[in-house]
Amino acid sequence: MLLTTSSFDPVRLLLKLSDFEPISRRNFMKRVWISLVIALSATIFMMWQGGAFAEKPKDMAQAATKVEQKSDATPNAAASPTILIDKTSLSNGGTITVTGTAPAGKPVYIEVWSDDNVRVSRFDADVDKETGKRPYILYMTEQMPAYYKIFMPKDKKEALDGIKKEGKNWSVSKALKDLGADIAYSIPAKIKIERYQATLMGSIIGSRGDLLPQMDEKESRKRSMQLIKARFRSPDKVLSADVEVNPDGTYKATIKIREGLAPGNYSIAAVVDKGVKSQPVSFENKISFPNIYLSNAGTSLNLFWPFLLSLAISIFGVLMGAGGGFILNPLLVSIWPLPHTVVAGTVMPTVLFSQGSGIYNYSKIKFINWKLGITIGLGMLLGGFIGPKLTELITLDQYKFVFGWILVILAGLMLWQTTPSYLDKNKKEQAILKEFRRRAEETIKAKGK
Repeated sequence: MLLTTSSFDPVRLLLKLSDFEPISRRNFMKRVWISLVIALSATIFMMWQGGAFAEKPKDMAQAATKVEQKSDATPNAAASPTILIDKTSLSNGGTITVTGTAPAGKPVYIEVWSDDNVRVSRFDADVDKETGKRPYILYMTEQMPAYYKIFMPKDKKEALDGIKKEGKNWSVSKALKDLGADIAYSIPAKIKIERYQATLMGSIIGSRGDLLPQMDEKESRKRSMQLIKARFRSPDKVLSADVEVNPDGTYKATIKIREGLAPGNYSIAAVVDKGVKSQPVSFENKISFPNIYLSNAGTSLNLFWPFLLSLAISIFGVLMGAGGGFILNPLLVSIWPLPHTVVAGTVMPTVLFSQGSGIYNYSKIKFINWKLGITIGLGMLLGGFIGPKLTELITLDQYKFVFGWILVILAGLMLWQTTPSYLDKNKKEQAILKEFRRRAEETIKAKGK
């Protein structure tokens, strides 16, 4: 029953409300609790839902990022080449066939390196184009791979032949860039390189100079290429065009590992773009006696040949009043791929064997003047202290040039001294030669008895 304005009675209304108060209060409290439960449930649900939704955009953003990365990386993922090798072991070199797949139309480069490292140094005395001064800095690393080579597509052969024609003036950085092989150049770029500010006084006192601060990544990569040239010398030791790439992306290369290399593990990786390469595969190169590995030279060789060579040279060298090192040095450098620093350091102590026996025999026939010998020996002692440090500061070409001219001058001088005209003018030398022959003959007769 609705209350109208005309029938509105406040007293009657209060009485009616008082009659229904208990029921209304119960309903009210019931509704309040129900509302609270519903509100609390809704709040909990919304908080849970809100948390999920709060993370969802992040997840969605991450998912979107992943999709974008995947879409961006899809070409790279597709570009990542595969690689297989037909054997995992070689005996003092040999050939390995490398096969795999790469994206169609992409050039394939194969990077090969040894796990064994050697020390390499380079002395920079070239005039700086910017300053016009000579830096006189010695660059040195202990982490240069004993073997390193990049194999490239066969269609690069003509360009590679052009680089080889440059001779000693070839540049590793320019060659890599022109051949597109700079995308595969990675292992030597990571080596640690030390540099020293060399001085003449420092060389005299046996010091490499002051150690300079570390270079940045770009400069270190540049210097590593110069050390590559110092180590391997010619383009064919570092670069080769042997990879046959088919239109469908499959490729094949026959890699020749020459004799005389370091034993141990070697790694091979295929590269199609900067930072896009296959997982490396490895093989082992084994050597056995009479081949031995010279760890500081990064080379292995057959022991019998140096033995026979040194035997012949020591006989001739002692005859000339020397240990034979001046003859052995250039021959070792020319016949075997040995660093001139290692050859000079190795020959020095070995000459003691021939010199020791020569000194003993010459003293028996009284051909030694000890006063002159001691005087000369003091000068040689000082020179022997300075020489090893100077050896680090010259290149192999400079070493051969200086050594070659010294030998030519000595040979010419000795040849001139054997001519009849010279001997006629130097009767005293003739008498010395006759005395030498007489004593030698007496010694031989005495031993025969």
